Parts: sequence; structure tokens; C-alpha cells
Amino acid sequence: CRSYSALDAIARKKRMEGYNVLFPIGWDAFGLPTENYAIKTKQAPQKVTDENTAMFKRQMKRLAYSFDWEREINTTDPEYYKWTQWIFIQLFKKGLAYKKEMPINWCPSCKTGLANEEVVDSKCERCGAEVSRRNMSQWIVKITDYADKLISGLEKTDFIEKVKKAQINWIGKSEGINIDYPIVGGERKLSCYSTRPETNFGATFIVIAPEHEQVAKLTTAENKEAVEKYRQEARKKSEMERTELAKEKTGVFTGTYALNRLTNRKMPIYVSDFVVLGAGTGVVVGVPACDVRDWDFAKKYNLPMIKVVDDEGRMINSDFLDGMKTKEAKEKIMDYLEEKGWGRRASNYHLRDWIFSRQHYWGEPIPMINCPKCKWVSVPEKDLPVRLPEVEAYQPTSTGESPLADIKEFVNCKCPVCGGEARRETDTMPNWAGSDWYFLAYCFAKKLKNNNEILKRVQDDTHDVFIDIFSDSQEELKKWLPVDVYIGGDEHNTLHLLYSRFIVNFLYDIGVSPVAEPYDKRLSHGVILGPDNQRMSKSKENVIMPEVVADKYGVDVLRLYLMFMGPFEGTMAWNEKTLMGVKRFLDKFEKFIEKQVKNMAEASGEEVKKILNKTILGVSKDLEAFSFNTAVAKQMEMVNKLQVASQKSQVKKEDIEKMIKMLAPLAPYVAEEMWQLLGEKDSVHVSRWPEVEEKYLKEDKITIPVAINGKVRGEFQVESQKLQDEKGILEVAKKLEAVQKWTEGKKIVKEIYVPGKMINLVIN
Repeated sequence: CRSYSALDAIARKKRMEGYNVLFPIGWDAFGLPTENYAIKTKQAPQKVTDENTAMFKRQMKRLAYSFDWEREINTTDPEYYKWTQWIFIQLFKKGLAYKKEMPINWCPSCKTGLANEEVVDSKCERCGAEVSRRNMSQWIVKITDYADKLISGLEKTDFIEKVKKAQINWIGKSEGINIDYPIVGGERKLSCYSTRPETNFGATFIVIAPEHEQVAKLTTAENKEAVEKYRQEARKKSEMERTELAKEKTGVFTGTYALNRLTNRKMPIYVSDFVVLGAGTGVVVGVPACDVRDWDFAKKYNLPMIKVVDDEGRMINSDFLDGMKTKEAKEKIMDYLEEKGWGRRASNYHLRDWIFSRQHYWGEPIPMINCPKCKWVSVPEKDLPVRLPEVEAYQPTSTGESPLADIKEFVNCKCPVCGGEARRETDTMPNWAGSDWYFLAYCFAKKLKNNNEILKRVQDDTHDVFIDIFSDSQEELKKWLPVDVYIGGDEHNTLHLLYSRFIVNFLYDIGVSPVAEPYDKRLSHGVILGPDNQRMSKSKENVIMPEVVADKYGVDVLRLYLMFMGPFEGTMAWNEKTLMGVKRFLDKFEKFIEKQVKNMAEASGEEVKKILNKTILGVSKDLEAFSFNTAVAKQMEMVNKLQVASQKSQVKKEDIEKMIKMLAPLAPYVAEEMWQLLGEKDSVHVSRWPEVEEKYLKEDKITIPVAINGKVRGEFQVESQKLQDEKGILEVAKKLEAVQKWTEGKKIVKEIYVPGKMINLVIN
């Protein structure tokens, strides 16, 4: 409610300034919360979604959000998600979507795979059971192929620095080298990624991830039982638990050694859970003297520690690198390793390929078919959407597959290539899938709803209807993209923002999006704490219903309070006392306007003009900067001052109109009512935003505070034309009674005057 109230205020102000504004609304309704609720209440998620969207829509209309309802979309609508499925097929055709067996989070109670965001403190968010790791075949999307583009593309955006940094950190690009270490007594090699290759003269051991495919081959017979037991224990831990820097390091020896060719040292190979498969090559070389984690491990298992960098950052005990600074030594050793054929320069990323499969019912069916003869093939585009079958009830399968696996009429199908018996994919898409491109859909939502036109094109095999619609919509897409302002919570600064940027970059590369970057400005909204002082959220069931507040105080009081309660990006607690203060302001505003309408003046006084124009300037700047709380505060201050000023001079109708216009984006109902009270026929919301009259911004006199040793002790007024007379102004300041009280008998050692701002006198 707070986010949309803010966006609606911006949309209304921009329209009043003469802009065309696309302020759309849609329902991103696939996902775990809906599925959990549906299972809990034994309802179909389709029914739950329909009820919730109807309720939200009713609330939003009552709250006067000026959405373009003709462009409304719903990610669970088959006419929408067939496009999400089409995008996945394009990823598959371009080699960016593939199937692979890999470890995932597994809930033994729910018998389902879980995304990382569904695991809380190593427990299943749904049932609270301890989560383990299990190897399962998953659809993976190669977002890592776009890692560099996702970094460089940030330069084209106006994201705040915090958001850019979050994106860069999540991608986590590093430059280094993959070093090959031969296995002692064998022909195989282990490749380790290193960003500090200059320290390899101090490398004394190697650690490999428990799930690495080479573990079994590296483990000797006498160590097999211990290694397997350790791997089983590691599967029970989340990735966050495993990589936490402060946790005690554990591991088990495989019985095998690798050779450090720089020193001819035999290095024992350990299996340890602090190494994860997706990081680098899943193999880490241990340099205890240069890494805290390696030091802890070496100390525990009594492994050698060789210092290779001195306190001045120069190399020691490192043969031909000795005496070099680490930066120079890094380039030297990488050149050496490449010349010898022992290593290859490489870039590495914290970013992992996107695990796209979910073993859930409530999600977009992945449009793929598995044929014994043709392997994985995509559903023909003319057969989209692959509809999610509606069932009365569903539970996770005993095998951990999606509940769709138990619906034979859904699973069994014909291969579109050879016509043979085949099996449809039963995993569904993650909850991000439908929202990764919805901002494009808003631009041509009306075409999406023209089913007759689309159906006609689908029946004509000479057309690719999806490409056609994108092509026909280029004018609209170019008109509205990139999105001017995108607001979300901090939790969206990485995942959703990254995924959606990736998808649009991909669509740009295949020629259907006119922009590579979907958003221009990205801002974060804050958090509201509920009555229990916890973050207000559906899952905590501490949400305050907007309708309850609106029934009690009115919609405008609710909207205005949400804007006034604190900085837009801050954390704020719900406070009904402050809300009552907002109500009193609106009551005061209405009474003031009603009084002025009854006693309309032919001209406003000078003081009224000054107060009004300063407020217009301040409110305009504040709304542009998303400083809604100060925009409201300035209007509160304006009404208080005008109440005093209007006792000497009434207010002209034109100036009353300006007051109402300033309030309109924030309190649309009260503003409209006051506008009609003036006898206006058109809505205030189609009027023009008030312009500032510069001549009323100039002050005849300026108040200048006087500080003694940085603390304000007095003030006086100076005529505007005399502000540059530093000598004269300082003389006046020193003669003030309040100042002389603090300077009497003391020596003024320094006099500082900031023209028109302040004076500071420094005494000893």
C-alpha cells in the first residue's frame, strides 16, 4: 500500500506536468506463498489467486490508484504464461537452458526440492523439517554467459549506488588463473582456480568439494568409508552453513596427493564442505599463511604453513618472485604458468547458473518433452501454452518429483519430432519466471488480449506469432522502455533485478526487445514494522488491512500518513498517534479552503504569495526526489503560516487552486472535493501542476545565526542587498547582547562568515 501510494503520487504529478504516464498493474501470482496457503486450506491455488486478486483490485480502486486497468496482466493466465514458456524455448534453442543432475536442497518431510530462498536456518520454510542436499536432475539457465554484460550494462542505468554495488557483488567477477596440479602416481590432474597465484610457492594442500565427481576416483580404498560418511553429513548442510567464515573447518583425507610443480611438494587432497561445487572449479588449493580459512584448516590437521609475503607486501620464499610486490608477482607467475602449460588465465564469478526447476505444482509448466529417441525437445510454439492441469487436491510425490508427475494424462504425450511415445516435463518454473518480462507485456497488453488476431496467426504456419507480436509492438516498446522508475524492496536488489535484466538482455540479443537494459532508475522502498515491532508481512500474519484504516479515518488519511511516516527508503513503525496528526492536518486544510472560498479575494497579499511559492518549489523538488515525508511536512507548514497571513490578507482563487493542486497527488479525494467546491467542472487531476513565480522567492531580509565555537548563541536579520558586506555584518554580530555575554573578557581568534548562511566566532 505504501509503495503504490508513492508511485501513484508520482504518476499523478507527472500527468499534471504534461507527461504521458504508463502506470500499469499486474499480478505476479505463481509462487510458494500461494501454494503453501492452498495446501494448508485444502483449496486449489487457482481459486486462492482469483479471490486474492479480486480483493486486491477492490482495495486498489478504493485507494484511488490511477492504474491503466486496460493493461492489467496476470502471470498465472495461460494467455500470459505461454509467452513465459516461449521465452524458455528460445533460451533452450540458443543453448542457454540445459538439463543437469546436481545437488539441491531437499525436504524429507514434504518430499520436494527447495530453492535457497525456501530454506530458513537450514529448515524447510513450509514444515520446519531439517533440510539436506540431494542430487536431482534440474533445468539450468546459463545466466553466467551474460555476467559481463550484466556488469557493463549498469553504466547505462541511473540506479542508486547501493543497488549497483549489490548487483556487482552478487555477480562477483574476479580475474585469476586455473592451475593444473598432477595427481601423484596417476595421469589425472586437478584444476584449481586462484586469484592469488603468486602465493602458490606457499601452497601445501588441496581441498575438494564433497559433491565433486572426482572424489570417488581420488579416494583410496582405506579412506573410502570415512570419505563417504563425511559426504553424507555434508549433504545435510545448506551452502550458507558450509561457507560461513567463522565456522569450524572440517575435512577428511582422500589418501591421494597432488604435486605442486613450483616446489615439487606433494600436497594431500582433502574433502571439505567449506568448498562448494559451484565456486570456481570446486577445488581449492590451500595456502595457510595467506588465507584465514586455509590457516584454520592447516592448524587443525597439522599441515605445513609457509610464509611467502612479508609485512611490506613483498614476496619471500618464492624463488624467482622474491622481492617483488604482490601485484607484479601475480602477473609474472601467471605468465610463467601459461608458458609452461600448467595454467590458463580465467575469469570467475560468484554468480551461479540459475536453477530453473521447481518440484512444485503451482508454477508455469516447463514446455519440454523427453523422447527416448530424440532426447529433450521443445513443445512446438503453435501448441503453447502447455496448460497447468487443474486438480482438486495435490501433494508432493514420494519420489520428490513435481505433483504433475502423478497426472498421467498430463505426462504422457507424443514426441513432436518423431511421433513416438514421450514424457512431458513435470517440473515447473521458479516464481521469478513470469515477472522477468512483465514490464514488456504492459506495453502490448492490449494485443495479448486480442485472442482472435493471435489465433488467426497461429493457424497460419507461415507465421511465428510470438515474433510477429513483438515486431508489431516495437513502436510501443520503444516509446515506453526502459522503465523510468522501478521500485522494489532491498531483497529485490539482487535476484529479481538480476534475472529480469538477464532476460531482457537475451531478448535484445534475439531481436525482440529494443533495449538491453529494462530499467533506467531503480529505487528501494523501506519497511513498515507491524504492531509487534516485526516487519509487516503476510507470512508473519501481522499485516494491518488498509480497508480497516480507511473505514475508520478515510482513504486520504491512510495515503498521506504512509507518505509522512518517514523517509521512503527507511524502516518505520506503525504509529496511530502520528496518523491522527495527519488527520488533523487534512481537517485543517479543508476548513481553511472552505473559509477562503466564502471570502474570496481579488488579489493575494505579498506574504501569502511568498509562502505559497516557496512551498510549490519545495514540494516539487521533494516529490521529484521521492522525499514524500518532507513534501507533506512543507504543506503542513504552509497551512499554518497561511492561517496567520490570511488574517491580514485573503487568498485569491488562483492561489487556492495551487494549494489544492499540490495536495492532489497525495490526497486525491480531499483535493477533488475542494476543487469542486471552487466550482471547477474538470477534475483537479487533469489540471496543470502549479508553476513557481520566481519574484516571490526573494527574501527582503535574511536571518543569520551567530555561533560561538560552533554553538548557536544568537541571530539577527540582514537586508538581502547587504549580505556581501562581511565587515559590517561581523560588526553587528559582535555587538549582539547574546554574543557579548559569551565573548566578554575573551579573545576572538577567528571570525568565519558564510554569506547569507551563518557566522561562527572562535574564542580561546
